[in-house]
Order: sequence, then C-alpha cells, then structure tokens
Amino acid sequence: MSDSTNFEHVDINSFFDEAPQDDLQKQEELSLLSDRERTLINKFMPLVKEKDEERWKIFNERLHDLEQLAKAMSHFPSLLERHELAGGTRTPTILISSLIKHLDEGDATLQLPSKAILGKAFLVAKAHTLSSFSKFAKRMEGCEKLAQDMANETISAMFSLLAEDVYLNLIRDNTQPEEFRREWALSLLLLWEHWNDQTAETVAPVLQEVWAARRKLAPAFGTMMGTSELLLISMQMNEQWIQFIKNKMGDTGVSQAMEEFLFGISFEQITKLRSILREKGIAAIGRDEVSNFLGQHVKADAGLDYRDFYSMYTIRRDNARSRKRLNLNGPHKTIEDYFIQFVTEQNQEKQKNDTFAK
Repeated sequence: MSDSTNFEHVDINSFFDEAPQDDLQKQEELSLLSDRERTLINKFMPLVKEKDEERWKIFNERLHDLEQLAKAMSHFPSLLERHELAGGTRTPTILISSLIKHLDEGDATLQLPSKAILGKAFLVAKAHTLSSFSKFAKRMEGCEKLAQDMANETISAMFSLLAEDVYLNLIRDNTQPEEFRREWALSLLLLWEHWNDQTAETVAPVLQEVWAARRKLAPAFGTMMGTSELLLISMQMNEQWIQFIKNKMGDTGVSQAMEEFLFGISFEQITKLRSILREKGIAAIGRDEVSNFLGQHVKADAGLDYRDFYSMYTIRRDNARSRKRLNLNGPHKTIEDYFIQFVTEQNQEKQKNDTFAK
C-alpha cells in the first residue's frame, strides 16, 4: 500500500454493519472447513461410524451446528467489498482507516464488525470440535497420525485467534509506520473474512516449536537471564526465528517479553523472584519451587494443549497492555507481537529489494 493513497475521513458509526437484503442475497456461503480439515474429517468420520455409531451421530450433529454458524456468517456483508449501510458507505479502505484512527486501549468488541465477532465464535467452536475429534482418534487403533494431524489443525485455529489479537495490538501502536499499520489492518480484514491468515500460518509452526522446546527445558530460576535456555531453543528453530533472535534480542522490550515467555511468569514476578533469591543467596531453583518463593500460586509450566498456550498468551498480553497504559516498566508487547512485527519488516524489505532488482 502506498503512502500517497488518499483515505477518506470516516465517522466511527460507519464501522458498524447492517446490510440491505439485496446485499445479503449476494453473499457466498462461507466454506465450513479448509481443504486440509475436510480431508481429515472425510477420513475420520467413516472410521468413527464403524467403531461407535452413537458417537458418530454426536459428531455429525456437531458438524451440522458448525455449518449453521458458517451459514449465519455468510449472511453478513463482506468486509472486502463496498456496501451502502445504515451508517453510510463502507469500503475496505474506510474500514482500514477506521481501525487505525478509532481503536483505543479499551475493549474493542463493540467497535468491530459483526462478521468479525461471529467469526471468532465460529473459530472457537471449530477448534473445540477438531480437538474432540483428535482425542477420539487417539483412542482408535492405527489412527495416531490422523489424531496428530487433527491436533495440528486445532492449533492452527488457535493461532488464528492469536493473530487477531496481535494485529489489533500492532494497529494500536501509533509509534509504528503508518504503512505497516495499514498492512496489519488489511491482514485483519482478510482474517475476519476467511478466518485463516498467511502470516499466522507462517508464524504458527515456529511459535509452536518454541513452545514445545520451552517445555522440554528446565530453566534455572536464579539469575533468570534465560541465556542458555534461549540458545538451546534457537538451535532447534528455523532460519527466520534465528534471525529474529540475532536482530532483536538487544531490544530491552523484546528480551523482557522473551523472559516472560520462557519462564511462564510475569516481568513483575521475575523481578521479585530475582530479588528474593539474591537476598537469600540462592543460586537457582526449579519451576516447581517458584510458587513457594513468591508466596502465591503461579502456573510457571503448562502443557502442549492449545488452550494452555492461548491462556498463557492472554495473560502476557493483558499485562503488557496494562504496563503500556500506565507507563510502567516491563515489556509493553508480547513476544508474539514482536515476532510478527519482525516478519512484517522482513517482508517489506524483501518486497523493496525485489522491486529494485527489477
């Protein structure tokens, strides 16, 4: 997107969508499943029917419920087309401008298009459904790979939810170049329209690997610099993650956000624990001892379940937003924010280099 593009001034009311009946009839129905998901379920359902017909009926009803949600979504006006709504004309350009100008630090739920809100509910329902299928497949002989593939699709759905949060965080950041904010806003519209995202698909496997590697480590909560843990993780990652570490770990916010991710506790708890251990002259403790030393229950460890990952992310996200709003010390973004920002910067640089090469 060029900086020379003229964007119209728009009242926030035009952000809300009420489509005329004629527009509703033109909407294409949302695809219920991706090609990968459809292929997996087409393999899974006959096997379930053969093993447990009552369970097959339950799963069929669940898929029908998802289909009804998908149809309801398809009745809302597209976010990628021009529409004449009750609040005025709405175009993708106007929506992008509205996102940049009107999102504040509060909850944005009532400022977002209805299609976005309904789509989020659909995605959560789909993730839970795929997770249920995966768990049942694990109990069926010879279906280990099918179960794992479905678990991977569940995680991909979770990362789409996470991507929405990250885009909203980055769009709110008025210290970022407007070119980047407009790119993130467009990515957000595409995400809301289809509930899959190219950047999320690229980033998800990397962050999933980092999360899995993090759980295998046993960080020593002593100096808590995380250096050895970070090196161990980086050795297992792809080139893009390694470049991120090399280029951004000198940034205080990035290193603090990484520590929160690695140790599973907040910046404030890390600071307090460091002080306690220093006073007591203790070199290091394990994860299972963190709660005792802090005098409060903290979940410093979490499983590989998609809900654990998202829950831990939202805690870090909410803490970061609070620090930024109150101008407190500590990271004002999550490591996910920083990484997707880095990926965007790399993509922009690559596009510029490709343009000059021509």
